[in-house]
Amino acid sequence: MNRISQRGFTLLELLVVMVIIGLLAGYVGPRFFSQIGKSEVKAARAQIDALEKALDQFRLDNGRYPTTEEGLKALVERPSTTSKWSGPYLKKAVPLDPWERPYIYKAPGEHAEYDLSSLGKDGQAGGTEEAADITNW
Repeated sequence: MNRISQRGFTLLELLVVMVIIGLLAGYVGPRFFSQIGKSEVKAARAQIDALEKALDQFRLDNGRYPTTEEGLKALVERPSTTSKWSGPYLKKAVPLDPWERPYIYKAPGEHAEYDLSSLGKDGQAGGTEEAADITNW
């Protein structure tokens, strides 16, 4: 009887392959996830721009921006304090920022007629890079 030779991978070969895969993941992973953070910042800036346009349309119709108390909700629901409202000024509900928190709206603002901002990824004022605040000023 001839013995059938069995071929397969040795444990050492499997470990070498695992190390190579680990090194590739360690190199590619952080680059990939940094791109996700950048896209969230870009999405927040785009949403703030869209909200600014809707706020400007509200102002054209009503002669003023919504008050802080009325908030961004005034873009989709008629406030009781205005008679010239011809909205809704947004097709959908007021969006949350990419980190699932509401945008901060103050009118009158400290920097302009109104301030519109997101606290960024960390949810704290200030910060840098992905954690930086995204504002309209």
